[in-house]
Amino acid sequence: MPAVDEVADRPAERTLFGHPIGLANLFGVELWERFSFYGMLTILGYYLYYSVTDGGLELPKSTATGIVGAYGGLVYLSTVLGGWIADRVLGMERTVFYGGVVVMFGHIALALLPGLAGVGVGLVLVGLGSGALKANASSLLGTLYEKGDARCDGGFTLFYLGINLGAFVGPLVTGLLQTRMGFHYGFGAAAVGMAFGLAQYVAFRRNLGAHGRTVPNPLPPSAIKWMLGIVVLAAAVIVAAFITRLVTLANLSTVTTGVIVAAAVAYFVVILTSSKVAAIERTRVRAFIPLFVANAVFWSLFQQIFTVLAIYSDERMNWSLFGWTAPSNWIGSIEPIWIIVLSTLFAALWTRLGNRAPTTPRKFAYGVVGMGLAFLLFLPMAQTTGNAVPALWVVGIMAVFAISELLLSPIGLSVTTKLAPEAFRAQMMALYFFSVGVGTSMSGVLARYYDPAREFAYFGILGAVAILVGLTVFALAPWISRLMEGVH
Repeated sequence: MPAVDEVADRPAERTLFGHPIGLANLFGVELWERFSFYGMLTILGYYLYYSVTDGGLELPKSTATGIVGAYGGLVYLSTVLGGWIADRVLGMERTVFYGGVVVMFGHIALALLPGLAGVGVGLVLVGLGSGALKANASSLLGTLYEKGDARCDGGFTLFYLGINLGAFVGPLVTGLLQTRMGFHYGFGAAAVGMAFGLAQYVAFRRNLGAHGRTVPNPLPPSAIKWMLGIVVLAAAVIVAAFITRLVTLANLSTVTTGVIVAAAVAYFVVILTSSKVAAIERTRVRAFIPLFVANAVFWSLFQQIFTVLAIYSDERMNWSLFGWTAPSNWIGSIEPIWIIVLSTLFAALWTRLGNRAPTTPRKFAYGVVGMGLAFLLFLPMAQTTGNAVPALWVVGIMAVFAISELLLSPIGLSVTTKLAPEAFRAQMMALYFFSVGVGTSMSGVLARYYDPAREFAYFGILGAVAILVGLTVFALAPWISRLMEGVH
C-alpha cells in the first residue's frame, strides 16, 4: 500500500475524464517522444540500405534490418539504466525530463552529422534518452493510482492513445520530408517534435504534484566512484568488442538479444533474492515470468513493422493513392490509426467491466494468439509478385495488430506497476521493457530469414508458433493468477 503522506498528496479533486490530472502531462510528453522516435525509426532502415544516390548509406538489407532491430532492443535495454537512475539518483519525475533532453540531442546528431558517425552518435543518445524516459513515464503514471483502483487499466489505455497519436503523425511527417527534401530533414523534424514535448512537460509539471519527486532507494555517496568505474568498464568492453570484431553490424541483433536475455535473467534473480522484497511481492514477481515470455514473443512479431514489413512495404505493397504514390514508411502510421480509433473503446470497456474483465494472463493470451493470426493473414498475398499487395489489405491486417496490442501492451504496463515491489518500482518497469527489447531485437534476427520467394513459410511458421504460445499462456492462466496474489 502507498504511504499515508503519498495518499494525502493525491490530487483526487482534479480529474480529467475521471482520471488524475497528471495523466494529461504524461500523455503529452509521451506523444511527442513517440512522434520523434517512430518518425525516425520508420525511415532509419531505408537510410541504411538505400543507395548513396538516393541519400542512403547502401548497407546490405539484412544488415540494415539487423541494426534497426538491435537498436530497438538496446533502447529497451537502456530502460534498466533509466530505472536505476530514477530509483537511486534523480527520482522518476526528473529522469523523465533529462531523458527527453538526451533524446532531442540524439535526433539533432542524426540530422546534422553525416554517414555512420551520425547514425552511431544519434542512436546512442536517442537510445539512452528513450530508455530513461519510457520506463519512468509509465511508472510515474502508475503512482497516480492506488493499487486496486479499477481505473488503472483504463488510464494506461488512454496513455497508450498518446503514444499512438505520436506514432501515427511522426512517420507521416518524416516520410514526406524524407521523400521531398532528404533523410536529414526527416531526422530534424524528430528533434523538433521532442523539443515540443519537453516544453509542454515543463509548462505543466505542477500537475504531477509530489509524485515521482522522491528517490526511493538513494545511492550512498561512497558508491558513486564505484558506479562510475562500472560505467567506464562497460564502455571499454563495448569498444573492445567492436574493435576485435566479436560484435559487428551484421551480428548486432543476435548479440543484443543474448545480452538482453542474460540481463533479464540477472535482474529477476536480483529482485527475487533482495532482502527489500517482501514474501508476497516475491510471489508476484514470479507470476510476472510467464507474462515476460509471452510479451517477448508478441513483440518479436509486432516489431517487424520496422524490419521485415518495412521491406515488404517498399517492395511488395502498392502505395498508389488516386495517382499519387505515398511514402513506403507510412506503413508505420497504419497500425496507430487503429489504436487511436479503438483505444478509447478498450479504455471504456476495461473501466466499465472493472473486476469482471478477463484476467491479465488471459488478456495476454488473447493478444499473442491475435498476433499469430495477423501473420497468417499475409498468406493469401504470398503468391503475388512485385508491388502487387493492395495497401487496403495491409490496412486490414494492421487492425488485427492493433486489437492484439490493446489486449496486451497497455495491460502489461498496468500489471507491471501492480506487481512491482516498492523498492524496485521503476526498475520493475525496466524489466517489463526488457521483454519488449528481446522481442524487438529478435525482429532483427528473424528478418534475416525473410525472402519474398518464401513468404508463405515465413509468415506461416511465425504465426503458428505465436498461436501455440498464446494457447499455452491461456492454459496456465489460473496458475499465474494465483501467484499474482490479489492483483486482477
